Amino acid sequence: MAETTDLAAWTCPLPLRDSPTIVMGHGGGGAMSAELVEHLFLPAYSDAAPGELTDSAVLPAGPARIAFSTDSYVVKPLFFPGGSIGDLAVNGTVNDLAMSGAVPLYLSTAFILEEGTALDELGMVATALGDAARAAGVRLVTGDTKVVDAGHGDGIFVNTAGVGLVADGVDIRPSRARPGDAVLVSGDIGVHGVAVLSCREGLEFGTAVESDTAPLHDLVATALATGADVHVLRDPTRGGLAASLNEIAAAAGVGVEIAERDVPVPPEVADACSILGLDPFYSANEGKLVAVVPPEDADRVLEAMRAHPRGTRAARIGTVVADHAGMVVARTGLGASRVVDLPPGEQLPRIC
Repeated sequence: MAETTDLAAWTCPLPLRDSPTIVMGHGGGGAMSAELVEHLFLPAYSDAAPGELTDSAVLPAGPARIAFSTDSYVVKPLFFPGGSIGDLAVNGTVNDLAMSGAVPLYLSTAFILEEGTALDELGMVATALGDAARAAGVRLVTGDTKVVDAGHGDGIFVNTAGVGLVADGVDIRPSRARPGDAVLVSGDIGVHGVAVLSCREGLEFGTAVESDTAPLHDLVATALATGADVHVLRDPTRGGLAASLNEIAAAAGVGVEIAERDVPVPPEVADACSILGLDPFYSANEGKLVAVVPPEDADRVLEAMRAHPRGTRAARIGTVVADHAGMVVARTGLGASRVVDLPPGEQLPRIC
């Protein structure tokens, strides 16, 4: 008699999407990245990795709480309109800490360099990194350098890890989103992805598009200073606004509804995406945040963000709902609705 298979007990030890090897989509911050974490890393780590999956972990440190985060930067090209891998490495980790409500204090820096990389180029990256750290008010306290053989890297890769302090009473995490909460965004979306694409492919869109890379901890502090009970903060980097909203919906078991016409998309980004068949909702940002706040706090948080130099274009774009848990739905300008799904990978690989 043929042996039967217990499908209920079956698990997949490999990432899904029918790929037995790592592909670029696994690093895009979308569904394939999530599957890699869920089906490979978490089972491998088991109980060595407890807690929520967030950009930074909030940990006890005696009577205080610290936020701790790490990120790696592999953007291509190294220099792009409005920034470079150097300032991106600082701002990205500073922002991961800020999304927990932390005040960033210290960063580590690690460089992986390919043999043959020009010292002048490395010097420009290091200078940009130092300038960004001074601008963000953080100290570079430790680091490391490794060199790989020519042909086994891509010039310069950077890793930064960061530590910050979380104030008493601050509790910001994706699972705190509640039905009725307002969804805010701090400004124009999609800018960084289009800026990197224009430089990488030599495209011109009539108007120069520069990356929005910037530290956001001061903007977060401004929002918290209103006294609002901020439930969730996310910086929509890889996978863009769509990925961040889907991650919030999944973590909290809620739905999210947004109005497309209320989402601030600059004309040059909209035009570039239209020409190239891309969706600005999925384009990366490096200087914007998504905030989920109670409805009674929405107006004062929005007003405070608009008074800050990094939030002048802040907008209320939607609402958290109890319906269609785990799903994001956008109302179009014509009155129809569409599902804004988690992207499989990234429209533009190597954008951070």
